[in-house]
Amino acid sequence: MLRWAVLIAAALHCGLYTCADGLRHKVLYPAAHRVKRGLVNPTFQHSVEDVKLLFEILLAGFRMEDDRGAFSVRDEELASLRQTQELANICDEVLPRKLTDIRRLTAQLSRYQGHLRRPDFERTVLTMVYTAYQLAHTTGQQRDWWAESFLSLFSAIKHDLTVQ
Repeated sequence: MLRWAVLIAAALHCGLYTCADGLRHKVLYPAAHRVKRGLVNPTFQHSVEDVKLLFEILLAGFRMEDDRGAFSVRDEELASLRQTQELANICDEVLPRKLTDIRRLTAQLSRYQGHLRRPDFERTVLTMVYTAYQLAHTTGQQRDWWAESFLSLFSAIKHDLTVQ
């Protein structure tokens, strides 16, 4: 009987701790926690080489169409790498691609306290890259909205880097 009481108390304590931790660290990218293609909470950068590869991909050129278009790299050799395919998965499945979703993200980031976790920081930078891409390929009122979102993401990243 005592064993069951201890087990139930431990389960309740673990559940309360998990809920409290979830409230303290609001999920900024809910799509990252859905199981897709066998990955949960995928990240691209695991080493300095991955950072260099990301920079090389950005320099070589890529295409990220609207919210339905797939991420693609223009350089065939880079596109064939496993890490590039992981990046495409993150861009296609995790990052917000609609302007409304990006604006919702920037609102959450403006209320976020403390430092972003590494995966959230990475996704915020990639979202900013997507926003810059869209900014370069739109005109009129849409361009103003993309520019506003880009500046909000930049401010969130700057705040995260400078907050003590």
